[in-house]
Amino acid sequence: MEKQARSNTVFIVDDDDAFRDSLTWLLDSDSYQIQSFPSGEQFLGTYQGEPGCLLLDIRMPGINGLALQQELNDRNHRIPIIVITGHGDIPMAVTAIKNGALDFIEKPFDDQVLLDHVNRALKVSAQWQAECEVENAVLTRWQTLSKREKQVMELVVNGMANKLIAETLDISPKTVEVHRSRVMSKMQAQSLPELVTQSQIVQRIS
Repeated sequence: MEKQARSNTVFIVDDDDAFRDSLTWLLDSDSYQIQSFPSGEQFLGTYQGEPGCLLLDIRMPGINGLALQQELNDRNHRIPIIVITGHGDIPMAVTAIKNGALDFIEKPFDDQVLLDHVNRALKVSAQWQAECEVENAVLTRWQTLSKREKQVMELVVNGMANKLIAETLDISPKTVEVHRSRVMSKMQAQSLPELVTQSQIVQRIS
């Protein structure tokens, strides 16, 4: 099985070989795991949604930075992006921020400024990764519910009492209690507010 990129992975996409090598040297000296690409096409050909952050040049032949960002969004790949921009590219960098990029760095920049941005981005990546793991766990538990249990869960989180749920589903209140207990157990929910939160997660990602 292929080893997944660690959360300290920095992806670099820039068509300038010398600049890319300079970034790689700087970041590699600070113990990051570096993967660099000379084009957006090559990056998209290998990237599978691994955690980390992306240092992205705006102006590149072929797929430019904005188009690459949009393609990542279309593929539902969530990765913190730091846009690297020249003076004339600032309007494009602002557009990238509006489209979800974390920040931009203007050339020329201080090495420590870049490192600070990368550290912040990797912390965001770790947070997103943790959220994704929670979401996947909730969805996995929800998929273990039977059709009837899902119906009961939906009505429970909408605030219905057992008696009204029984009338709505044309089953006995005792049966509702059994289903409700199973829902709480399978969803590993310790309280109704926790079940409501899990229901909101399911609705958002399913």
